[in-house]
Amino acid sequence: QVQLVESGGGLVQAGDSLKLSCTVSGGTFSTTVMAWFRQAPGKEREFVAGIGRSGTTTYYADSVKGRFTISRDNAKDTLYLQMRNLKPGDTAVYYCGWRSGTKISPTEGLYIYWGKGTQVTVSS
Repeated sequence: QVQLVESGGGLVQAGDSLKLSCTVSGGTFSTTVMAWFRQAPGKEREFVAGIGRSGTTTYYADSVKGRFTISRDNAKDTLYLQMRNLKPGDTAVYYCGWRSGTKISPTEGLYIYWGKGTQVTVSS
């Protein structure tokens, strides 16, 4: 059974940085596309960033482009999200997702395994 565990969330001020991690077990991490999604209170879960299997291909939502960086360490079975210049609008629960396919996609339904999420709160 594939398990994903997010960590690194917290309470920060606007303009601060934070780095999230997602540790994966029970599957072959290096063969799957991974992504970060987030869900703010009262809103649907939305795509943040995705990364290809080797880590060389990435894709970002317009709202985070230039501020967030997704990366992965296949030797450690770990996915990362470096977040810089955080804004109050980034406040959400952040989830990592495991895709059943070979291409990055912003479509939530294509990701078949999820972690339980980590809370990120950005104060103004």
